Amino acid sequence: MKLRISARETIDQFLAHKRLAMVGLSRNPKDFSAALYRELTKRGYEVVPVNPLATEVQGQRCFAHVSEIEPRVEAALLMTSPDVTDSVLEDCAQVGVAWLWMYGVGKHGAATENAVQFCRQHGIHFVAGECPFMFLPGNGFHRVHGWVDKILGTYPQRTEQPKTEEPNRLAH
Repeated sequence: MKLRISARETIDQFLAHKRLAMVGLSRNPKDFSAALYRELTKRGYEVVPVNPLATEVQGQRCFAHVSEIEPRVEAALLMTSPDVTDSVLEDCAQVGVAWLWMYGVGKHGAATENAVQFCRQHGIHFVAGECPFMFLPGNGFHRVHGWVDKILGTYPQRTEQPKTEEPNRLAH
């Protein structure tokens, strides 16, 4: 079963970061992560590739770790397998990445129960188990996927917060 814990406000706030790291960006131009990379860059995002097995991806310099990126990023999109998520989270927390999106479709996404607990313990805003394509305007098939999730009741909902309270740093 896929782990999905996300509030729509967190998704929107993550996507408001126009500069972000994409951890696990594949060197294969036909890979899903490469298609997402191209779509985000087409929409004006500055996406910094992170893949320890590459020095260049999609014509861009590629970093082995988020901690090597200068200037630092505030947000990171993890397109990794669950077995490397913990080490990537440690790397991100070490340099103060405050926003994480742990991509997830099926049971092979980056989001794990341990990762969610880590983010909560470290005050990191996170999206767990969602596909970014579903939340980019005008995105055909992926918007249909979002519509199906709405029918099934699994689409991230907006939360109502009283206007007098401080925003919850640990909200996800």
